[in-house]
Amino acid sequence: MEKLLTQMNRLYLLILFLPVLASQAQVTSWPDEDPGSWGIAVLDVETTGLDPAYHEMIDLGLIYIDLEGNELGRFFVRIKPDYPNRIGDIARSINGYDTERWNRLGALDEEEAVRQFLDFHETHKGKRTWIMMGYNAYFDRGFFDALLKQHGASFREIYTYFILDLPSMAWGAGIHDLLNDDVANALGVEPETRDPLQHTGLSGAEFNVALYRVLRERMDH
Repeated sequence: MEKLLTQMNRLYLLILFLPVLASQAQVTSWPDEDPGSWGIAVLDVETTGLDPAYHEMIDLGLIYIDLEGNELGRFFVRIKPDYPNRIGDIARSINGYDTERWNRLGALDEEEAVRQFLDFHETHKGKRTWIMMGYNAYFDRGFFDALLKQHGASFREIYTYFILDLPSMAWGAGIHDLLNDDVANALGVEPETRDPLQHTGLSGAEFNVALYRVLRERMDH
């Protein structure tokens, strides 16, 4: 009986950690061992609200960088939501969503947006292992993962299990602020635009890259 319980415990642990092990199967070396084999996907999304099970992504900005912060490629797309009436007033005040404006600016349907992203990733991934980074990264990942799954793709097949969260990184560097502008001011970075007609996922990704570069320099010294 004791032997059987031990085997069952091992099986339980294998099942529990299988997603992590699967995500690490693609990792041939770690960033401290071979930084040149890693890249960071700096991500920012705009949405119609806070709940990825109800609201939708309406744009996606990505900048691929190496671990030193050098840009390797960038991607931006606006996306037509299936349920535009679900957008909240706060979200609209941040991203300036309007159906006619989105159409005029060339927004794509979800399937085409995902296809173009996958093409971008395939073109730029090289032989690097990619880790996602964002500001409040779990929010961005939740929406991006939901979109990919709806169209037959998977976040975990593209990026590692681990993610980097910028306010957490700033906290570890001694900056005990959480809001974007406060962290930016503490680091001497220009805050991201508050103009909803200029604020996009790409402007957010650019802001995130600026924060990362300053944080990296700060930690190096």
